[in-house]
Amino acid sequence: MEVQQPKQNEQQKVQIRAKDDDLKGAYSNMAQIMHTQEEFILDFFNIAGQQGVLSSRVILSPGHLKRLAQALQKNIELYEKNFGNISPAEEPKQPVGF
Repeated sequence: MEVQQPKQNEQQKVQIRAKDDDLKGAYSNMAQIMHTQEEFILDFFNIAGQQGVLSSRVILSPGHLKRLAQALQKNIELYEKNFGNISPAEEPKQPVGF
């Protein structure tokens, strides 16, 4: 049986399944980034007053994080071209500790 490899420029199709709850998304108004030599850990929180919850944790390899950062920068540029400049959110006035 011969296995055909995709051609170099041929797009590979991947089927993605998602649960209904995951498609709703998770709101975050604060993030924390940690790293080791092997991975970056991005924690997203929803903070209200003196309480908060961890909305999501994403763990990425350094190479994938760099590609994500580049994709985010490109999308920010496209957004600002279409809708105007984005003003950065104000940093908390006091440090937030856990």
